[in-house]
Amino acid sequence: MKFNTKTIHGGQQHDPAYGSVMPPIYQTSTYAQSTPGKHKGYEYSRTHNPTRNALENALASIENGNFGLAFGSGLAAIDAVIKLLQPGDEVISTNDLYGGTYRLFTSIFKKFGIVFHFVGMNNASQIETYITKKTKLIWVETPTNPMMNIIDIKATAKIAQQHKVLFAVDNTFATPYLQQPLDLGADIVMHSATKYLGGHSDLVMGALIVKDKELANRLYYIQNASGAVCGPQDSFLALRGIKTLHVRMQRHCENGKAVAAFLANHPKIEKVYWPGFESHPNHNIAKEQMNDFGGMISFTTKGNNYENAIKIVESLKLFTLAESLGGVESLVGHPASMTHASIPKEEREKIGVVDSLIRLSVGIEDKDDLIADLAQAIGN
Repeated sequence: MKFNTKTIHGGQQHDPAYGSVMPPIYQTSTYAQSTPGKHKGYEYSRTHNPTRNALENALASIENGNFGLAFGSGLAAIDAVIKLLQPGDEVISTNDLYGGTYRLFTSIFKKFGIVFHFVGMNNASQIETYITKKTKLIWVETPTNPMMNIIDIKATAKIAQQHKVLFAVDNTFATPYLQQPLDLGADIVMHSATKYLGGHSDLVMGALIVKDKELANRLYYIQNASGAVCGPQDSFLALRGIKTLHVRMQRHCENGKAVAAFLANHPKIEKVYWPGFESHPNHNIAKEQMNDFGGMISFTTKGNNYENAIKIVESLKLFTLAESLGGVESLVGHPASMTHASIPKEEREKIGVVDSLIRLSVGIEDKDDLIADLAQAIGN
């Protein structure tokens, strides 16, 4: 089954009760038992829910995995992965990652004795110099948030396998339409399903997908024991979103390419970060591991001027100034004061998150309208 078909049919079956084409919303917390311990496969919705299970099957299908897990948020999904570890274990993570992930690692798990190393990973060989006997996990985003760095998944997987270290990839920006990390050697794929998988800015959800049954069982245990699951209504919405992922991503990529080209040629723009440019440091790796280059773009204005960046984001009319990304509507953000404000300023600036950096989530509107909106906000 090819990807475009998987988004609609992968892992799905018609509801056995009445043949419902779409999975019903099982808005129930508990299930009747004929005798203690004897039931029809469901006993309590924190543990299992038919709507959530339908979503988890779909997630596994589109990522070419065997097991999917849905959580109440992307951070809840990451939280479950880190709970696989023990005090004293070490994690190697990219130094350019979502501010909420950085906050979870440094403010929550660091105090429980887990050590995090934040490393530039444009060259995968840099990872190996940080691996010790205590290293248990390599965590990457690619493309990264917000600098759009590309990390070589296949090369990183080879390093992880050589050292018997778990390897997890946050695939939120690329989605499985563009990139499938499990096929490239990753052990765990994570999504903030709030973003492109949901696609309509109307739910908050996280997901994990794996191939290995033993690893899946460990994660299912944590999911149930910690309880950070998503509800059936959000599961239904995510399933609906996945069914149009392929057609939405085609337009996101098309519009992203046009917007990136416009910005690159604008006299007031200093630099544009988008992996589709041949000048991007790891463009060839992006071409190899991605099917296209996506709709996420970051750029800086000339002079590294905070006030000018704020003026631009406030002047946009079609691009909505808001947190998040991946919806059908275009969004704009100022990472230094929004999504990455939890990272200390000096650490942010080391990786390029300067005060003039603006991040775009290019939606599926008409590309000419989006370019016109950027033109009027940036000025001549």
